[in-house]
Amino acid sequence: MKRFIEQYNGEVFDLAIIGGGITGAAVAYDAAARGYSVALLEKGDFGGATSSATSKLIHGGLRYLANAEFGLVRESLRERQTLENIAPNLVHPLPSLIATYSGQGLMNGREAMRAGMILYDILSYDKGRTWDKGKALPLHRALSRKEVLRREGSVRPDRLNGGFVYYDCLSAFPERLTLAFIRSAVERGARTANYARVDDFIIDGKKVTGLSVTDLLTGAAVRINASLVVNCTGPWADIVLSRALKREAERHIRRSEGIHLITKKMVNEHMVGLRTARGRHIFFIPWRGHTLIGTTDREYVGNPDEYRVSRESVTEFLEEVNESFGDGTLRHEDIQHVYGGLRPLVEDQTAGTYSQSRRYEIYDNADDGVEGLISVEGGKYTTSRNLAEKVMELVRRKSGRRHGPCVTAKQRLAGCDIPDIRAFMASLRAGTSMPGMEYLGTAYGTEYRAVLDIARTDPKLSEPLNADGEILAEVVYAVREEMARTLADIMLRRTGIGTLGHPGDDVLRKVADVAATELGWDSAKKADETQKASALLALPR
Repeated sequence: MKRFIEQYNGEVFDLAIIGGGITGAAVAYDAAARGYSVALLEKGDFGGATSSATSKLIHGGLRYLANAEFGLVRESLRERQTLENIAPNLVHPLPSLIATYSGQGLMNGREAMRAGMILYDILSYDKGRTWDKGKALPLHRALSRKEVLRREGSVRPDRLNGGFVYYDCLSAFPERLTLAFIRSAVERGARTANYARVDDFIIDGKKVTGLSVTDLLTGAAVRINASLVVNCTGPWADIVLSRALKREAERHIRRSEGIHLITKKMVNEHMVGLRTARGRHIFFIPWRGHTLIGTTDREYVGNPDEYRVSRESVTEFLEEVNESFGDGTLRHEDIQHVYGGLRPLVEDQTAGTYSQSRRYEIYDNADDGVEGLISVEGGKYTTSRNLAEKVMELVRRKSGRRHGPCVTAKQRLAGCDIPDIRAFMASLRAGTSMPGMEYLGTAYGTEYRAVLDIARTDPKLSEPLNADGEILAEVVYAVREEMARTLADIMLRRTGIGTLGHPGDDVLRKVADVAATELGWDSAKKADETQKASALLALPR
């Protein structure tokens, strides 16, 4: 992939998309696949904000059943299956265990949960129809108290009366899943650029005709011409819309902070979900030999550009975890990494953000007095592909052109053309004695061969950096093929070298040395990038 903005010649795109998270990536892919000329602009790195701050779940949203959001749950369950199909190396079945307790009340007790499980199975009636039959999800099972404790010993035994096992899916690397959508768009002709900040809209009369953009890597001011613009900026959607309206937008995004902790191993093979004493649901997810704990839901008021995870938020979440799970002794010192982000919410009826819907809205901003602009607000990662399909229906009506049917649910994503994931992984393990092949197969799919080709050019590029067997060849590949331009891009969004926390000064130095060679950094630039990456990977103080 190449940043098109550096060679842009003034052509008029059918569609310019602002925002390179999962929503913008999915819209770009769908539009390009239907034959539209597409420009995708992201002011930071692709998938660098909300899309990288998920719980790594591809799920129907069991708790949404309590709000009777059956349509949202069904859509999510259908899209869960679609993502299993089109990204088989990046989306995997995840056994999930819900413990039930006596005295939880009628709506949260064992029988209510049993009814919810049955309904969840009914709404996912087609979950056995995966392209790869090995990825089909089974029906739920009821567990006795003894079986719950045998499977997951950290579950609190007091008043425990049993539980249930059901299946959702895990996206082990949502940053690379977002990138797979972008690469799929590029393969179909989309032009993309990260570090391209949209500063303003160019408006002729009341019609948007383009965007004023700053290339943050070169400092160049660029005018991008487009017939239609789609605002896919998530927590920034109302701020971006206000620039087009030249006044404050009437609809305001509510922003919910969600943070996640990565700790020592606390669960075995199941995601364990429970309702805390404070009335919220949290999850303990097995991930790369550790446990990922998520998530919080607290309203954030302020500029989303200034959001950072605070020590206060971590402490508060840690207290809630200790009140509800394990032996209650989890400490700050046991936390290996913390990450967080802001979710955009479209509703304002409720006092808090936890009970709000994860539905989305698509607005034709001609209703606000600006023609040629569409804004997307709200949504969840799992339903982004289907959201893009609906955006394209509005694009069709506004553009007046006929386009073909959506194909994004029928074709595997770039690098994901793997009919049988078990056979694929077995072939990787059998083909070489090199450690880390399973990780490479998961993260890169069929592109793992290109990474290995780079590793064979220099022995130091095949040196394992961590327990997963990641190698420095991934750094080279990230720069040459995946538009990585900063050390943080490489550590957090192209590889997993930094996603378990700071990997240590020695590993960071090795990664920075390779990146500096590939990107032509001098010693001052390399030191600056290293300092910035270290700061991002540090725990909140």
